[in-house]
Amino acid sequence: ARGRGKSAAMGLSIAAAIAFGYVNVYVTSPHPENLITLFEFVLKGFDALEYQEHADYTIIRSTNPDYKKAIIRINITRSNRQTIQYIAPTDTHLLNAADLLVIDEAAAIPLPLVKKMMGPYLIFMASTINGYEGTGRSLSLKLMSQLQKDNNAPPPIKLEESIRYSEGDDIEAWLINLLCLDATTVPNISSGCPTPDVCDLYYIDRDALFSYHKAAESFLHRLVSIYVASHYKNSPNDLQMMSDAPAHHLFCLLGPIQRKDQLPEILVVVQVALEGEISSQTITDSLGRGKKASGDLIPWNVSEQFGDRDFPKLSGVRVVRIATHPNYQRMGYGKRAIKLLRDYYQGKFTDLSENPQDGENANGIEGVEEEQLGLLKEQIRPRRKIPTLLKRLSERVPEHIDYLGTSYGLTQELLKFWKNLGFVPVYVSQKANDLTGEHSCIMLHTLDKSGATQEKKCAEWLSLYFNDFRRRITKLLSKTFREFTTSLALSIIDNKWAKMDHKALDKHTLDVYFLPHDIERLEAYSRNQIEYRLILDLVSDISALYFQGKMQELQIDTLQKAILLAIGVQGKTVDAIAAELNMPGNQILAKFYDMLKKTSKYLLAVIEGHIESNMKSETQLNRGEDFVPVSLSLNDELEETAQQLSKKQKEELRKLKMESLKEFAIKGTDEDWSKALTNNDGKTKLISVKSGIKRLEDPVEKGEPKEQPKKKKIKFSKKTKASMKSLI
Repeated sequence: ARGRGKSAAMGLSIAAAIAFGYVNVYVTSPHPENLITLFEFVLKGFDALEYQEHADYTIIRSTNPDYKKAIIRINITRSNRQTIQYIAPTDTHLLNAADLLVIDEAAAIPLPLVKKMMGPYLIFMASTINGYEGTGRSLSLKLMSQLQKDNNAPPPIKLEESIRYSEGDDIEAWLINLLCLDATTVPNISSGCPTPDVCDLYYIDRDALFSYHKAAESFLHRLVSIYVASHYKNSPNDLQMMSDAPAHHLFCLLGPIQRKDQLPEILVVVQVALEGEISSQTITDSLGRGKKASGDLIPWNVSEQFGDRDFPKLSGVRVVRIATHPNYQRMGYGKRAIKLLRDYYQGKFTDLSENPQDGENANGIEGVEEEQLGLLKEQIRPRRKIPTLLKRLSERVPEHIDYLGTSYGLTQELLKFWKNLGFVPVYVSQKANDLTGEHSCIMLHTLDKSGATQEKKCAEWLSLYFNDFRRRITKLLSKTFREFTTSLALSIIDNKWAKMDHKALDKHTLDVYFLPHDIERLEAYSRNQIEYRLILDLVSDISALYFQGKMQELQIDTLQKAILLAIGVQGKTVDAIAAELNMPGNQILAKFYDMLKKTSKYLLAVIEGHIESNMKSETQLNRGEDFVPVSLSLNDELEETAQQLSKKQKEELRKLKMESLKEFAIKGTDEDWSKALTNNDGKTKLISVKSGIKRLEDPVEKGEPKEQPKKKKIKFSKKTKASMKSLI
């Protein structure tokens, strides 16, 4: 219980450990403020050991404003260097050099983190197993028994005597009962295990639940005990919010009620909060300042992520908590409760034939409008008439709701639970929780009162959100979310309820991602001509196209999807995938080969389809309908062409001969020369013979007579004429 001196005893033990020579002492707790009492008694132990501050030890306080100058380190330098260091529960990798580990308020730390802290060093662990700092009996029932069995740990020491109150003080008993601090043991259900189909969901009237009636108090303690057993951290603030928060409502799943003279046994408790319906002015003011108002967790986060200022105007219900009786978990009761809650807000339980006001008057319940009764005007006095604790869903008119939502720490089991109920993820926080190390996840489920199927409902705005979310998280899986397991990552981006944007891969998109040589490499790998390392650079592009919905025609199984995601998106090695999936590496490579072989065939089919689409079809081919017959036959045309060619060759040969021998040629014909010689008469004289050949330099084109140049008359002088006559 609280106030028994656990932290004080741990502080004195640390001081004694320093005196015995322990060098590295680590202290962990959910928050440094929880260690104020512990460090206070460490210093008191140093005073008893006559240690002097600044001379024998120095105190280091946190500069983080959230820690409020809490002590985080004490350096001892009296005989040798010793350290008392605070670490966060998630920093288990710092415990390699630990000599002593002290875990204070261990029940407030998630059980998996506590198990990671176990190691080959001395461990002191203190915990409140009941009260608002505890998370239930799981620590004492599971961890303690496991430590005693595996490590032969001694039995725990229980501190029973209270420090703040005397033994058996009525005030302490009243306070514990008022705040439900002793609601740790869940009563066993004696009515058996009913099937989920016969169980019904009831609305819990909070005025009756917190009326301090004996039966209502017993029902409240059962309710809180189920919360505690489900690892929910419960504080008085949570109890107060559950009692009078205007937007919160409580539901419970009960089996068939057999006896009316006793309280029904609770199977599932569901706590919801109404969100949304935010005015445009409030949205503009809040987003303009970059500050989100308290409450309305889902509307503000979704609006901030997608930049949609219309989403906060919708009305929604967020499932704050859902807790199942620890003896009846994983039996379908939680799914049954959420399905009935969904049907209730869809209006399937509203009975229009009855007047609910008549039913309330018949039961003696005094109805009051919520608008007429505010918290400041409510009169605190004993109620003469207590309303009915449990109401059937048909007895209460539901609020107008557009969607159901939930926000939780992302785990494989919880994601599977909400996906099976038709919820679609739209947001995963990039920063993990400091205490649990989990990322917050928001999932939505649309409500349609027109009776449309889930596939048609998700085909609208929620599908658009999911497509954008899927595109973002696929890129972040290689960075922020690289530590996600492959099964968890694949489960996030693969959702059958949301409609994907299926765009067939075309040749243009293929050319953007791949070169022709890349396709040849992929084809060579599919023929076992090269090893897989030569095509690893192509896997990232293939995975990007596939998980963006551009290769939906490619049929691969779930295991091949996981391998493609792990190698192409998360960048994991084959050995890491084999260890994670618990499969031999050669089987991983075999599945990887089959997947890329199918991919190669698919890409070649895209290329062939592009070529085929650009080719003319048989109907578009010219079959000779517009052909004109030629005037000559083939033989006549060949003969005419041969004659023209022969004539041309002869002309060219003649010109060639004339050009080669023209300087040695004798002009004139034989007849000209005979005639000229017969006129000689044995006397010496000049002979003139006409050549009769045209000049080659000035050819005459056919059909165009060339103008003859005018002959110039040569004039000779008298002396020249006389000399010529003498020669003749």
